[in-house]
Formats: sequence, structure tokens, C-alpha cells
Amino acid sequence: MPDSALRRLRGALVALALVPALAGCGLGDRAWGGRPPADASGPASPASPASPASPAYAGPVAAPAGEAFYRPPAPLPAGRPGDVLWWRSVPAAGQFAALGARVFQVLYLSSGALGRPTAVSGTVLVPARPAADAPILGYAPGTQGLGDDCAASKGLAVGVNLAVGALSGALSRGWIVAVPDYEGLGTPGEHTYVVGPAEGHALLDIVRATPRVAGLTGPARRRVGLTGYSQGGGAAVWAAQLAPAYAPDLDVRGVAAGGVPADLEAVERALDGKGAAGLGLAAAVGLDAAYPELRLDALLTTPGRSVFATVRTACALALVIGYAGERIADLTTTDPMTLPRWRARLAENTLGRVAPRVPLYLYHATSDSLVAFGQAAGLRAAYCARRVAVTWVPFPGDHLDGVGRTADALQFLADRFAGIPTRGNC
Repeated sequence: MPDSALRRLRGALVALALVPALAGCGLGDRAWGGRPPADASGPASPASPASPASPAYAGPVAAPAGEAFYRPPAPLPAGRPGDVLWWRSVPAAGQFAALGARVFQVLYLSSGALGRPTAVSGTVLVPARPAADAPILGYAPGTQGLGDDCAASKGLAVGVNLAVGALSGALSRGWIVAVPDYEGLGTPGEHTYVVGPAEGHALLDIVRATPRVAGLTGPARRRVGLTGYSQGGGAAVWAAQLAPAYAPDLDVRGVAAGGVPADLEAVERALDGKGAAGLGLAAAVGLDAAYPELRLDALLTTPGRSVFATVRTACALALVIGYAGERIADLTTTDPMTLPRWRARLAENTLGRVAPRVPLYLYHATSDSLVAFGQAAGLRAAYCARRVAVTWVPFPGDHLDGVGRTADALQFLADRFAGIPTRGNC
């Protein structure tokens, strides 16, 4: 990454390090991270018969105080994805307070990449005076990191996150906003970073959970929009692909996604050995967390074990600038992406093979040094070939330049909420 881009990215991300105890970016040797991950094992899928040890879901219970909020009951109750385990109100801070918004943290049931039940935390934001039929915006956050303290809900509780501007823009429109932390981020287990099915499920399920948390009494089937940038852009598009089968109960009207990592192998190859190589290392951790057969630890050299030990708890700033120049070949005995088991999972996590049934607004920086531009253009071509209504907006600049380009994305969704048709620009 060019030095100028690194300086701008450092400046924008440094806010994530201003409140270490709350926004999760305490300084380590090479990483800003949280506590070590807990055991990631869990009970059987909610789509399967409940195990004898799983109690029936009986509705939300009172939320535990403090960090215990993020520790789900064990075993999980045999509920459905989107069922609320508990929630709590937190004081609005920063721009949220200025807007008079109400802020809730929630723990809800979802499904991991392999369909097993999991509990995911997140944030629900309610505008001061929402309309009776206010739509719900599912906002997928960009890279927060891998350590539990990096979870977006912890930063949003004190008004510190790169997404605050976009979220405030949605609240100003009177929309209700749902922001997942993703699987294993804040909650026990490792974060399944950039694993599409897990992220898409987490986003759709917090939208399902939102009416209960926000106390909504309007229409049972609300208009839904999905949006995000970078990791969040990928999560939003994955949710669009998954929604018809996984969440047919949601009235998804459109998706606005920027900086989408559609092809993880292409993104990783472009990052390897470069300034933001840590993001590629984090992706390897995320895939390994989702798919036990990948056995990343068995491939690591002694230096590799040391590097990945810090990656596993690093927050965004460290992942972007803390592992500059690292090459996967120097950390492993065999390049994981040459192994059939890894290639199969990478293929499963490639977007574009299924056509979403809603219009898409995709935007991407033409000189993106974090999420390669070519693979994003390839996603647009794949969707256009499948007759998806894609509005494609390339723009000059680097990855960070897209963080503030949310006004057009929100307007795209506003038009979809209003029922205005679009054919895209394929």
C-alpha cells in the first residue's frame, strides 16, 4: 500500500484505539486485541431436532450485566434463527445522542457457516420518532478485527466506530438500524471472518430479531434494506444471495454494498506480502474457524505460530498496518490455497454463483489496495450475466475513499423502499 494511503487509513482507524476498554483496541506487542477465544464447539443445528440437553426456547430473559452479556446460555435453547435470547438498553453517545436515538445491545440465535446454531451479539438503533411502518436497515460492519473486544457493539455503545456517520444518516431518515457483531466476535469462539454464509446469516437474523428488541407494533412484515462496506459489503451481498432460502419471511427490497471481497482467493493473493497483509492472515483464521477440516495450525511454521497467535486477537488497526510484508509462504509449510480442502472452501465462499432476487448497488475504488478491484468488477459481470439489476459505480481512489460514500448508497435503498423500480446499468 502506498505510504500516503497508509497514513490516511491510520488516521481514520485510530479512533478505534481511543477507548481501549470499550472499543477493543488495547495495544499488544503487534496487535490491538481482546481475550483469547473460548471453545467454539456448540450444539446441533436449530434446523435439526433438538438434542435432549437443549431446553425449548421460551422467549427472552433478563440480560446479564457487564461482559456476561456476551456469554450465551449453555446449551443454547432450541429456538429459531433470529430468536432473541436477551437484550439491554445502553445510553446513546456521540451522534446517536444528538439524534435522540435509542441504543440496544442484543444477543440472538443464528446459524454458523455449517448450519450449526450459534449466538451472535449486535446493536439495534431506533430513531427518536420512527414512523409506524419504518423500514429496517441491516448494516453489516466492515473489518473490526478478530479479538472479542473489537466487536462493533462495544464501540457503538460509546459512539466510536467508522460506521457512525452512515448509521446516523440512516437514523436521520427515520430508519431502524440493525448491526451484527458476527459469529465469534464478542461472543465465545473464534470469529469466522469473511466467511460468507456465517456473515449473511448473522445479518439476516439480527434483522429478524429487531422488531422484538425495538418493541415495534406496526406491520409484521417490514421493508428491509441491506448495506455494508468492505467485509460488511461482502456480508450484505451474501445475505442477499441467502435470503430467499434462509429468510423468506423478510421483505428485502435492495442491497447497497461497497468494497466487496467477492473472491477471497483473489483478494488474498493481492494482499500477500503487501502493506495490509494482516487482512489476508485474518481471512485464513476466519476460514479455519468456520471449517475444522482446514487445520491451519498443522500448516504453521514456528514463526507462523507466533504471528498467528497475535493475529487471532488483533483489531482493525493492527490487521491493516501491523503485519506489513508478511507472506503466507514464510509462515506455513504449505501454501493453504494450494490444498484441495482449502480450495473447496474458498470456492464455496465466492460470490456471484447465485443470483440475488433484489436490485444491487455495488461501488468500488478503482485503485483499491485492500480489496482488489478486478474481482469486484468480476462480481458485477457475473450478476449481469444472470440478469440481476445491478447498478455498478466504480470511483477513483483507494479503499478508504469509499468509507464516506454512503449518501448515494442510502438513497438507492430509499428509492427501493419507495417502490421505485430500477434496471441497473448492466
